[in-house]
Amino acid sequence: MLALLNAISVLAGRVVLSLYALHFGANPFTIGALAATFAVLSALFSWQAGRLSDRFGARWLLVIAGAGGGFGLLVPYIAPSMASIFIAAALVGLSFAVYNVSLQNLVGQLSNLKNRAQYFSNYSLMNSVAKFVGPLLAGISIDHFNFRPTCLYLVWLSLIPVVMLVIGGRRLPGGSRDIKPGRGSIRHMLSDPDVVRVLSTSSLMQLGQDLFQFYLPVYAHGIGMSASAIGIILAMGSAAAFVVRITLPPLIARFTEYRVLAYAFLLGAVSFMLVPCFKGLEALSGVAFLFGLGLGCGQPIVTMLMFSQSGEGRSGEALGLRMTVNHLTRLAGPLAFGFIASTLGLAAVFWVNALMLGTGGALSRPQRAECSRRTSPQE
Repeated sequence: MLALLNAISVLAGRVVLSLYALHFGANPFTIGALAATFAVLSALFSWQAGRLSDRFGARWLLVIAGAGGGFGLLVPYIAPSMASIFIAAALVGLSFAVYNVSLQNLVGQLSNLKNRAQYFSNYSLMNSVAKFVGPLLAGISIDHFNFRPTCLYLVWLSLIPVVMLVIGGRRLPGGSRDIKPGRGSIRHMLSDPDVVRVLSTSSLMQLGQDLFQFYLPVYAHGIGMSASAIGIILAMGSAAAFVVRITLPPLIARFTEYRVLAYAFLLGAVSFMLVPCFKGLEALSGVAFLFGLGLGCGQPIVTMLMFSQSGEGRSGEALGLRMTVNHLTRLAGPLAFGFIASTLGLAAVFWVNALMLGTGGALSRPQRAECSRRTSPQE
């Protein structure tokens, strides 16, 4: 429930802020800059948030992050303008990153070697539900109540997990103040080729998901679709992610993590290539569903792999490092693709993304002993 409610408010907020920016006359480059703004503070503080989660536990980090996201969405309600949208994007992005790092670490701490894949799959299922409900909720609310009331409704939604944590958070595990140096430090992790490979595939997958989330609405808006129709299209991708995440543990057991990742990147690349070819609601919904089937299973796998590479008492630090690298990519990527969209057109954005995801598939190919490797966390 902590994952579901927070993710609904934040993911709906991302759609609201991007469409609100278009309402104020934003061009594709500005939308790219807005996407990058979600990642600026997250890139700076995610690793530190992971370290704090290791030392002090997740409860109060989750409280602060949840409240911060709500405050961010309140800004454009109080003072609607392009500047307030960018302020909201920075605060929401930071809060969601801190929240995710802490909650992912908590899921890992509550699991063991036998049930870890199932636990992370369940966690990712909640995110899939949120990705379905969030855009749909945002589109319908904008069409019926306009932008400012929608921001306020999302503020109230984001505060429910905060109340839950204040009342019942004592049952969550605490942190460990005595963390030994050595294995799991950032220097050690970055010297490990397997860790670098996980970080590379994770950042490419995250960037692909973000650009699909941002530029599909821009494309759909440009061909005259309503906010509700855009919400339906994005929700179809999340529905597909939900379907594939239900089957994730048996898929991993049969094909291994890296082979499933390679297939995921392939489906994502095909989806990006197909977007500019269609203009109908049904066709674009089908493309979004195909995209969700592919990249929907990627993040749970790379999260498990990163947790597995962490040293004792440093799982939050490892997950924070992954989040930092993801957000550095999210910071540079949207700016680059905003430039591509402004100079070469939106179609080029989708085709270059297809090439990028194809590269990710090549990085994810099983190699030698990895064909039989399974996630083997440090217990």
